[in-house]
Amino acid sequence: MSGKKQVNDLAIFGGIPVFATAKSTSNLLQPDFERFMEYSDLFLQAQRYIDQGPAVQLLERRLAEFHGVSYCITFCSGFWALALTIAALVIPGKREVIMPSLTYRRMPDIVAWLGLIPHFCEVDSETLSVSAATVAACINENTALILAPHPIVNCCDVGGLLQLAEDRKLPLVFDSVESVYESTAEGKVGGQGHAEAFSLHACKLINGFGGGYVTTQDTLLANQLISLRHYGMDESGNVVLAHGMNASMNDMHAAMALASLDDVERQVLRNQKRYRVYQSKLAHVPGLRLVTFDEQQATAYKNIVVELLDDWPLSREETIRILNAERILARAYYAPPLHCKSMEFAFIAPPLPVTEWLADRFMNLPCGHLVSNEDIGHITDILAFIVAQAEPISTLLRSQVDS
Repeated sequence: MSGKKQVNDLAIFGGIPVFATAKSTSNLLQPDFERFMEYSDLFLQAQRYIDQGPAVQLLERRLAEFHGVSYCITFCSGFWALALTIAALVIPGKREVIMPSLTYRRMPDIVAWLGLIPHFCEVDSETLSVSAATVAACINENTALILAPHPIVNCCDVGGLLQLAEDRKLPLVFDSVESVYESTAEGKVGGQGHAEAFSLHACKLINGFGGGYVTTQDTLLANQLISLRHYGMDESGNVVLAHGMNASMNDMHAAMALASLDDVERQVLRNQKRYRVYQSKLAHVPGLRLVTFDEQQATAYKNIVVELLDDWPLSREETIRILNAERILARAYYAPPLHCKSMEFAFIAPPLPVTEWLADRFMNLPCGHLVSNEDIGHITDILAFIVAQAEPISTLLRSQVDS
């Protein structure tokens, strides 16, 4: 139990926070240290820490096998993995990249940095992500590429988007940073579209201290990305592109990612147990709906997202303030939507009423390696307490604002 007996016990009103250490919504996997050191020994013995050292080469082989693809190309960050893939695939002479507004806050920055124009499309109200129908409504003569991020829970309309991209002869890139382990009816994530981009940030399923990678079945694209990440040179050191940059992964990041990859199956089982506790506990909290995983397909059970229904008694912002004061680091799900933000570059945004409606309703709850099943019990107890004491809580919150 959370120990909260009366409203003044809440930390936002001066009580003691339920957690001494903050509980994050990030994955924060800590793989076995000895495994990390074993993989580090590969590059220490070879005395090769950069430029495709032995740990990076091994990681690329293992990730290609993990995703069932021909090629995996690693990068120093997920940003450059996605940016250089878009740069390699856009249709020359065209500038608009179709993407959702309900997604990662830096996605349009990547597009704009490349000299392209984000064209925001609507999302499906059930999946919270793009679909063939929402993308098709935005395609025009200036469309250069379709950028389809998978949502935080489950996947987007892969089959519909693949067919649309083929019919309209458009490059299709999936941003799959939240869907490393997932499968769809069309197959395992990693082998769909022209390419898929992933992150190895500590908040993701596979922790590489940072970094990213791209998977593809396209030999020409793979070779182009290898050159783009390394000064425009191919693997033999010959300059084959007039442009390029230093975006290669170093071996220390690869060693961490390899140790994390070794743990991925056990991690998924731990995630599933946490999800089951949330599933059980939240069933007794009125006004909240747990966004459930599609268990007909492979899933990592990684993220916990809830919808605040119409009968939830407080605003999402008030709810998050209360939880954050308890050191429960809940956060809004992709809010505000990107087309509602001030940006220093041009973008295109038709009316997006579904996106704007959804953007006020969802919240991420703590999950990952540092959250225990007992912690989840405390978190859901606080949520139940908010419902039970909604009226006096609202009164005290208003008095805080008035004062």
